[in-house]
Amino acid sequence: MTVAWLGIGANLGDARQTLKDTVVCLAQQHTITVLAKSSLYRTAPIDAGGDDYFNCVVKLDTRLSVRDLLGLCHRIEHHFGRERPFRNAPRTLDIDILLYGEAIIEEPDLIVPHPRMTGRAFVLAPLAEIDPELAIPGRGVVRTFLPAVAEQRIEKMKPLCQCLADPEAARPAGVASDNADCTDRTDRPPRSPGTCR
Repeated sequence: MTVAWLGIGANLGDARQTLKDTVVCLAQQHTITVLAKSSLYRTAPIDAGGDDYFNCVVKLDTRLSVRDLLGLCHRIEHHFGRERPFRNAPRTLDIDILLYGEAIIEEPDLIVPHPRMTGRAFVLAPLAEIDPELAIPGRGVVRTFLPAVAEQRIEKMKPLCQCLADPEAARPAGVASDNADCTDRTDRPPRSPGTCR
């Protein structure tokens, strides 16, 4: 098993719901255990136009090789309608492998640690929320990079709803959830992640 970190972002459609559904989709994979997830963060696009992004980071344990994990990320992106018409285009979903264990990989289509992660507040802030002392192989500790991105606009939203992990956990019998933003809302049909593979 390898501990990996994924960065997830979107700025098209119902971006917040897409991120929540994506975490559910990851958690449904038998080769993955979701260990932690950050709050949602709202950020301005960098080197791109379009609406603000919603971003989060997920820490997971996986039996997948880095190549198989990349393939899974691409399939989930496709499931949620990702298209790549041009570089830095607005997107329904973007999943990046930030870290994969202690691996340092430099290949034409895959660089790990992610080459721009130390210059992006939308990556560093959620990473620091989970583990500010996390070491980025070959670079340094997460918290040491935060001052350099302090001018980037970023807003921490409320945490991802706990129903992602277990909708009934820590809820006394007979007490309804008071989280109106959960994926099991009854005022609209949720987008099912059940076909993610």
